[in-house]
Amino acid sequence: MKLIIGNRAYSSWSFRGWLACKQSGAEFEELVVPMFDAEWEERREGDEFAPSLGKVPILWDGECVVWDSLAIVEFLADRFGRDLYWPEDESARGMARSMSAEMHSSFANLRRDLPMNVRKSYPPADLSDEVREEINRILQLWAQARARFGGTGDFLFGDWCAADIMFAPVVTRFVTYGVPVPNFAAVYMKAVLSHPHVAEWIDKAQDEPWVIEQYEAEKA
Repeated sequence: MKLIIGNRAYSSWSFRGWLACKQSGAEFEELVVPMFDAEWEERREGDEFAPSLGKVPILWDGECVVWDSLAIVEFLADRFGRDLYWPEDESARGMARSMSAEMHSSFANLRRDLPMNVRKSYPPADLSDEVREEINRILQLWAQARARFGGTGDFLFGDWCAADIMFAPVVTRFVTYGVPVPNFAAVYMKAVLSHPHVAEWIDKAQDEPWVIEQYEAEKA
């Protein structure tokens, strides 16, 4: 398998696709393509990017190609075992899928105002009402999952699963921008940041030479 990703420092969707591949336990080649550099548009027009119209991440498995992070999760779950990605309990699995889908399609204000940058840590800033509403929704989802299905495990549904993969970039955003969270969320976030795959991604991001200025500005 070959996974093409954008900058580790900034690309939240690449982060999710990479975590999904790591969760499979299978060997895969990873190709980091720096976003928005001088060759970005030309590179996106190449054959390897054609199926996704130049978007990352994109996963090649022989002649099979899958793009979009959630699609990559589902493809790998089919290929390597659904129990690696989704809770065994039917009710928990239904909630995990719903949360993952909501993360995939929602929270546009959070994405826009608090872009991912795992190399930075800023003082808390004033947030718009729209962003606060989305943060509150995320915390509500985390609280419900932990209360109903977390059990004695460290993650949303006890064991690490696709839902944690989908929300991992949110955890890093909360850290980057100093978003205050209740104690239960802080404990969960610490567990996510301590996961070896998450820690590996963040560590590799520190050594990247590329800087995208629009993602470096401190929030007012």
